[in-house]
Amino acid sequence: MATHASTSDSPATLNQSLADSGLRATPQRELIYNVLLNKRDHPTADEVFVRAKAEMPTISLATVYNCLETLVARDLVRAVNFERGPTRYCPNLRPHAHFHDERSGATHDIDLPPALIDQVKAILPPEYRAEAIEISFRGSTAR
Repeated sequence: MATHASTSDSPATLNQSLADSGLRATPQRELIYNVLLNKRDHPTADEVFVRAKAEMPTISLATVYNCLETLVARDLVRAVNFERGPTRYCPNLRPHAHFHDERSGATHDIDLPPALIDQVKAILPPEYRAEAIEISFRGSTAR
């Protein structure tokens, strides 16, 4: 199971992406983005809130949700959803799958070989084009 940083994970990327949409990189947005980059464990909004509050005690849960929505809308992070579970946030923007360990609750990035992604796209009917592919595995460790 791999967890790799994207080459675009940086404050400069955040600033540029927000500026391109007419938004500012506020201290709150920068903090939330850094929280996601610093510990890539696919946290929920509540978990992001706890981590952010440790560094910025005045931040509110509503601000955290607003920042996360902005980061997702600007394609700086991905929202990852599993059945009946809270949304989790992933800063890895490279093509990859997720493995959700139902026993521990942990979510892991799984690298997908480019050839596999091409095969998955090739099974679509000719008139369809995949903008994104989301593959999730659920289970537990084989022990």
